[in-house]
Amino acid sequence: MVDSNFSTASALRRHYQDIILPIWRDAGFNQNVGLAYESVAADGKTPLPPVRYRAMACARQLFVFSLAQEWQHADALFASLRHYFQDKQHGGWFYSVDADGKPKERQKDLYTHAFVIFACAEYARHPHEKQAQQALALLEETSALIESNMVDGTLFSSAMAEDFSCKISGPTQNPLMHLTEAWLAAAATTSQAIFARRLDKLVSAFAGTFVDEATGCIVELPLNSDNNWIEPGHQFEWLFLVESSQHPAFEKAGMQQALYRAFDFVRRTGVDAQTGGVAAALNLRGKLTDSTQRIWAQSEYLRALAYHREAIVRAELPLQIARFGARFLTASGWIESQTIDGKIVRAELPSTTAYHLATAYATLS
Repeated sequence: MVDSNFSTASALRRHYQDIILPIWRDAGFNQNVGLAYESVAADGKTPLPPVRYRAMACARQLFVFSLAQEWQHADALFASLRHYFQDKQHGGWFYSVDADGKPKERQKDLYTHAFVIFACAEYARHPHEKQAQQALALLEETSALIESNMVDGTLFSSAMAEDFSCKISGPTQNPLMHLTEAWLAAAATTSQAIFARRLDKLVSAFAGTFVDEATGCIVELPLNSDNNWIEPGHQFEWLFLVESSQHPAFEKAGMQQALYRAFDFVRRTGVDAQTGGVAAALNLRGKLTDSTQRIWAQSEYLRALAYHREAIVRAELPLQIARFGARFLTASGWIESQTIDGKIVRAELPSTTAYHLATAYATLS
């Protein structure tokens, strides 16, 4: 019998163990190709017909099952990641393969490469030395490739051609955030000084390019870009990364102080007072431009509350856990996104969401 009362951290973790992980171990995993389906239906049992499989989604699943120490399933995902997505000719990782496992979208994007590093940092905790060493080798190979092939000024391009010969798009916030997350994970796993140096350089350049002085918020495009915007969930995600890691580069770059101002700004403008739901997007003045509430942003709000430096704010966490559980979790899975008044926007369950739930729940006491 599934517990329908998701009002405590232990209840969230129980739901994750009893409902979420089995989806991706069983019905959500295509045994024929060794990859998780991109999505299953809201019933948690019916895979949606595959059009493609993304390397990023595979890497997130690899992280999820490595964190759970379900090594047999993680081994299968690691093998699939290398088999389907690794570009043996030009290096790096294809964005996606088609339903038959042939390269589909062949561009090289930073978001994908960051998640390969992040997943390998967790898989490298494998109890068997051979698998751990393979993960560490891929982690460093991918990090070095980013530094050699994706440099764009003081930062890195978001996407490049298959052979890295030209840039498709320049630096944007989200891939750089996940590269920061990946290198923090790599530093924790390896204790190698090179990752501290990489982070120092990355954080310094990032802060000068994406932190809005007026609000402290991290914007999605470089400062002064047309049609720029703020995502509240990313302010919470960044605050967690800064506070959980305590890496000195963040304080040196002024990001810690800025993010506490950003936290207050988006709580006033982007969090619904009645439900605690986190909106998708604001303009730079704090006006709602997308009020859709996506589950990943809610999970990042939980992490930010858990790691906030002020006890009075951390004390709000139990209420927000209860709000989150009641609003976003179901007996068969979760609600991926909904409107402010509770109308479901996206009913299916993407394979990528398990990563958000795993990382959030791991921080809650």
